[in-house]
Amino acid sequence: MAAQSMTLDNWLDYLGQLHPKTIDMGLERVKSVQEVAGLTPGFPVIIVGGTNGKGSVCAMLASILGCAGYRVGCYTSPHLVRYQERIRIDQQEISDHLLCSAFERIETARELSRTSLTYFEFGTLAAMLLFIQSEVDVAIMEVGLGGRLDAVNVFDPDCAVLTSIDMDHMEYLGTTREAIGLEKIGIFRVDRPAVCAEPDIPPGVRQQMSIMGARLSCIHEHFGYKKIDAVQWHYQGSDGAGISLPLPALRGACQLQNASAALATLDALRDRLPVPMNAIRRGLLEVTLPGRFQVLPGKPVTILDVAHNPAAARELALNLSTLPAAGQTYAIVAMLQDKDMVATIQALGAHMDRWLVAGLEVPRGATKAQMAQALEGAGVARPEAIHVFPDVRSAYAYAREHAHDNDRICVFGSFHTVGAVMEGHGMSNS
Repeated sequence: MAAQSMTLDNWLDYLGQLHPKTIDMGLERVKSVQEVAGLTPGFPVIIVGGTNGKGSVCAMLASILGCAGYRVGCYTSPHLVRYQERIRIDQQEISDHLLCSAFERIETARELSRTSLTYFEFGTLAAMLLFIQSEVDVAIMEVGLGGRLDAVNVFDPDCAVLTSIDMDHMEYLGTTREAIGLEKIGIFRVDRPAVCAEPDIPPGVRQQMSIMGARLSCIHEHFGYKKIDAVQWHYQGSDGAGISLPLPALRGACQLQNASAALATLDALRDRLPVPMNAIRRGLLEVTLPGRFQVLPGKPVTILDVAHNPAAARELALNLSTLPAAGQTYAIVAMLQDKDMVATIQALGAHMDRWLVAGLEVPRGATKAQMAQALEGAGVARPEAIHVFPDVRSAYAYAREHAHDNDRICVFGSFHTVGAVMEGHGMSNS
């Protein structure tokens, strides 16, 4: 099919088959296509990496900078319902037409460079092309996996942000927090600002951070935060000045850590991107990010959370404890098979009364049998509390039919899991 006549669905199918591996770490291939395409941004680039919290920091930065009047490009992944969610300009999803046109340009450059690209690498280059064409004032780009060898890292950040270091993607990044952290700080650059919001930095990572020569700003050392009450919090900047601010609109105990990372990033870039205080306040109040401890309206209470690793599950457990249910809690869970399914389920075991498990029919998706086996491995030994379904939508339909008004439904395990419920619920993520 000629590139000019391809629809977005055609392109996405093509990108999924273009490279033999879904994940292929390395920058050589994507660098060669970037150079052929001439993708050199003339605006500040913020790269956000970390195990958890990346999406929240990106969303807060985009909201605040947008409220300050800047034209903001934001690239995140994965998506919940539509691919277009990944690329936003001024908080709006990119159109199918512009996205297909960008894919066509990247494909031409790829053919000229005689190389192959993964689905993620192709999309990363298309996002930057769209940001350059749209003449954004700043681009915020979320790392897909790791940092050092991630496609996003082909662009030099004017400020790099590390949100957290924990166990995930061990087959690619290593089996210790230190090994994982060393991969993630690969987005730092010599003599450029680097914000670290991880409070427990492994010694080897801290040593390497010092050697790299970035202008470091670390949480609880150079900046910090403190919750004041139910409506406000206090941010302490690197210059020693403190400000009281409204709590972010995003729910969850971790969001003040994420918000302080966002503000430390703005502090680091204040000479190039000055932001007035009213924009910070408004941006925190208006920020939205579906699927992060998102509570749907109506009864029974339904909570959507993309928690897909043990650290995120522990955070979800903490948040659930602050929102107790009078009745039972129905867990709807489906995960990717390369995740630590057992530890993730164990972190939430005390908060769930009924388990509705399903398979995911996506690359790397765990089957319903694998999910049931993970429940057994996590110590969920009550057969009457476990129900197995062919897919997430079936599990959600069962929960909606059987849960009473004083019960609650908690959907977690993957972006795919939450996305399926959002589609089944008729929700839009635009």
